[in-house]
Amino acid sequence: MSDRKKKSGKPGGTPGPEGVDAPDAGEAHEDSASASASRTDASAVDSTAPEPEGAGGNAESAAVEEAPKSQTVLREILESSTLVVIMAIVASLAIGGILIVFADEQVREAATYFFARPGDTFSAMGDALGSAYSAIFQGAVLNFNADTFAGMIRPFTQTLTMATPLIFAGLGLGIGFRAGLFNIGAQGQLLIGATLGAYVGFAWHLPWGIHLIVAILGCALGGAIWGFIPGFLKARTGAHEVIVTIMLNYIALNLVAWLLTLEAFQREGSDNPITPIVDETAQYPLLLGSGFNLHWGFVLALACAWGVWWLMERSTLGFELRAVGANPHAARTAGMNVSKGYILVMVIAGALAGLAGSAQVLGTEKVLTTATAGSLGFDAITVALLGRSRPVGTIMAAILFGGLRAAGPTLQVQAGLPVDIVFVIQALIVLFIAAPPLVRSIFRLPAPAHEKEVAA
Repeated sequence: MSDRKKKSGKPGGTPGPEGVDAPDAGEAHEDSASASASRTDASAVDSTAPEPEGAGGNAESAAVEEAPKSQTVLREILESSTLVVIMAIVASLAIGGILIVFADEQVREAATYFFARPGDTFSAMGDALGSAYSAIFQGAVLNFNADTFAGMIRPFTQTLTMATPLIFAGLGLGIGFRAGLFNIGAQGQLLIGATLGAYVGFAWHLPWGIHLIVAILGCALGGAIWGFIPGFLKARTGAHEVIVTIMLNYIALNLVAWLLTLEAFQREGSDNPITPIVDETAQYPLLLGSGFNLHWGFVLALACAWGVWWLMERSTLGFELRAVGANPHAARTAGMNVSKGYILVMVIAGALAGLAGSAQVLGTEKVLTTATAGSLGFDAITVALLGRSRPVGTIMAAILFGGLRAAGPTLQVQAGLPVDIVFVIQALIVLFIAAPPLVRSIFRLPAPAHEKEVAA
């Protein structure tokens, strides 16, 4: 690595828009002097060295240069954060496998006479792992035991259905993370968005097409309003977004529970806290027909992912939000409105979380209850972290978690294991993602170059 590359990661430089320190004037002067000296030495060597004869000299030079390039590529792969994420998932599945082994009754029984016949124990362990991971695959990806093609691909469509609200909410949280805000209020924003969208869905009777659009906008509006509150408080009073969003999560849950006791929200002839079914004109159309639960909300989630990518990577507003996240003081000095950025980030994140609620009340469940959000808002935090707050990574992480959710019932029925194993695997993924040095130490991966320089 050249001196310039090494010095660019040292503290003390001017922070760039992506948080990368630029070399100061002193370092630039030293680099320039070093480069001039290197060119002088190289000229002196070239003047005394013999000229290469034929093509053989060029081939040898290419071979000498090729080896360092391959080593550099390998080092970049080993130091990449993507590999750490993959290894975190592998480690989580491995530890989950250990739990599966201990939870299996046949393994525990064979272990009682392990020293007499150890082969029985290892055979039972293999059967338990094979049965469990086969059930997860059949419940989340493909069911090879199905009689029809539709039955074979139904598990994967169910995975995509489960992933849809996680994509919406994960995108919103990812924007906040990149803007320097740790927004954990997706749970409340999802609930308020789902409440407003569900009310529009069953109380308003509009023509087909218009009704669905208005209901979707209602979900986004509800979430945006609930996201505006912590954004405004952060911008005006400096209130920490973590505390405010936690409080708003509880307020949203209790507010929805109270609304469901009102006559306007209760289903006719029922005292249960559940709303009427939203009109068919306000429901997401099914994407693959009546034999599947996958709806057009998934397509809308992909469109939002593209929109978030364009916003954060190609627009001026996205550049300002990333600059605020990298260094708010420098962004303010550069003339950017940091307070406005905080408010906009929370409004956009809230709107996306509200769209996650639309996937529930307009697509999957078609009703509103206090359990509509489940743990989606909190799972979305893991999805955003696992996806490194990038749209493509968020989609892939949401599909992974959607697959684990979809495989839960199959794991319980076919393998006879508790569905809590799935939640344990999810928690382990969170643990390893939150501790990259732990993953690197387990798999003997080298630390990134900038971490080595900071440590030195």
